[in-house]
Amino acid sequence: MVTSVTNPGRNGLYDWLLQRVTAVVIGAYSIGLIGFLVLNPGLDYETWKACMGSLPMQMINTLVLVSVLLHAWAGLWIVTTDYLTRAQFGNAATGVRLVVQMLILLLCLVYLLWGLVMIWGGA
Repeated sequence: MVTSVTNPGRNGLYDWLLQRVTAVVIGAYSIGLIGFLVLNPGLDYETWKACMGSLPMQMINTLVLVSVLLHAWAGLWIVTTDYLTRAQFGNAATGVRLVVQMLILLLCLVYLLWGLVMIWGGA
């Protein structure tokens, strides 16, 4: 049995709950954004910029960005532990899994920083 690296000291229920909560946040954001677009059919750049540049939207966008990354990390961690096994890679499975997971984690951190610059960077 593989223990959860996404949350040391916790069980799979925490991973399951994390995926569900982040999915609800992403879904609610999507519905809200679609509603905003439907209610503003003549949307121009200035209105969009004002909306996305407001403090509440910056906070919501940050929450959604973190939710997407947590959702992706938990899901990809589960996929790598399920499919990068000894059956495919022999004794090197742990090393291969660790390298792939570290690359995924690094990519998530790059996306986080890039997203935060886009959300809070101004310009």
